[in-house]
Amino acid sequence: GCAKCHGADGKGETKMGKKLDIKDFTDAKYQESLKDEAMLKAIKEGVKDGDKTRMKPVEGLSDEEMKALVAYVRKFKK
Repeated sequence: GCAKCHGADGKGETKMGKKLDIKDFTDAKYQESLKDEAMLKAIKEGVKDGDKTRMKPVEGLSDEEMKALVAYVRKFKK
């Protein structure tokens, strides 16, 4: 799931995370720059970089579950 790239601690310091240059969810400045709508869009639609897929959409989540996931990611902030 998410931890394969983002890490269990949200820092993105995994093999895939480093390869994809994933941002650190514990970084307060990054969290401030990240809007809820953008996070929801990434969860719902995935993240593309040109033709490359950086993140696949998270499948099988209801809108409520997606909002809960955003809230969960917010808790990584230090």
